Amino acid sequence: MRTTRTLAATATAVAALGLAAPVAAARDGMPPVGPSNIVALPSVIARGGQLTITVDGCPRGGTATSDAFRPTTLSPVGGNTSKGTATIDNNARPGAHSITVHCTGAGRPLTHPNAFTVIGGVRGGLGGSSSTGATPTDMAIGGGLIAVAVVGGAVFWMRRRAEKRI
Repeated sequence: MRTTRTLAATATAVAALGLAAPVAAARDGMPPVGPSNIVALPSVIARGGQLTITVDGCPRGGTATSDAFRPTTLSPVGGNTSKGTATIDNNARPGAHSITVHCTGAGRPLTHPNAFTVIGGVRGGLGGSSSTGATPTDMAIGGGLIAVAVVGGAVFWMRRRAEKRI
């Protein structure tokens, strides 16, 4: 009785596996559906920075576009993934930006809204100053501090001399 149950369970498992195998094989032979996942790193970037774009479901490469950078070529990196590097335009507006990917040989594009955020660039240089060197006000403050230090040192020294005589 136990042997019969075991054989029935085994036969059922083999039949289920046998029916599922042709469906899996048919799916592998189908052409790629298109891009399925877009990852942009870093997610927050300054103008002029390098953005790395990785796309799943794009085995033959393709193109990534956005209003923050020029169209970028995606190259296959193995398996079902493509990758590319985009340079953010110096005049890109700060805020969230989308990326649209068109894969070679795939019919439909994929758009990832708010894929990355551009932050405003920092302008280095004078740091807000408009003159060179010390201004007359800076000289007066510095001279006053030196005078106070000299007078304070002289008073301290004179008091120490007076203590030694006693």
